[in-house]
Amino acid sequence: MIPLTLLYQDEFLVAIDKPAGMIVHPGREPEGPEWIAMKRLRDQLGRQVFPVHRLDRPTSGVLLFALDKQTAGLVQQAFELRNVIKTYHAIVCGITPEQWTCDTPLQKDLIDPLLPASTRFERLKVAPAGSFPSEPSLSLSLLSVTPETGRFHQIRRHLREAGFPIVGDFRYAGQERSYHLGALLGTGTRMLLQAKSLSLQHPHAGHMLHLEAPADPDFPSCFQEKS
Repeated sequence: MIPLTLLYQDEFLVAIDKPAGMIVHPGREPEGPEWIAMKRLRDQLGRQVFPVHRLDRPTSGVLLFALDKQTAGLVQQAFELRNVIKTYHAIVCGITPEQWTCDTPLQKDLIDPLLPASTRFERLKVAPAGSFPSEPSLSLSLLSVTPETGRFHQIRRHLREAGFPIVGDFRYAGQERSYHLGALLGTGTRMLLQAKSLSLQHPHAGHMLHLEAPADPDFPSCFQEKS
């Protein structure tokens, strides 16, 4: 089994580059240990690890764990107090504005109250219409995304509302379209959303940590001409 890529490790914390398709910790459904990040990392390090936040299964990128319960509690508190800066990269259909903010409140379920939600978007790159000969009308944008809050599927839902669904997002962009674009772009069935970086104060040493995932190999390929 290929080892997980470690982005950072000290006596208190360890960060990995989570592959798309891997869940953070065991859920209600049975799952092979190779697809559970917590179990893979525990076995790789030979010690217990404690997840301090989560990423959706189809999202790749920076995932942080603590190596003891006290540290886990301190880092979880930092997330709850919004003292962690999170940046994502997303590839979406369409040419987006250069910058915008979405403040639409969100609820997890219809019976739940609406909660404040805010996400900042910045366009980094475009593939204009005509870039993909097999679908001349297709255009793509690469976005840098900063969620100010942490609601359920916040980035994915705010982008759907704006009319710019994430490529490969089966839930919010549609299954048929996701299969089609995955085949056209060569990205398969994955969603093109990456947790690019986390910045936070070290819970014990006090200095700022900036944890960054390397370029996702599927992202640059979407901005090359397809034959």
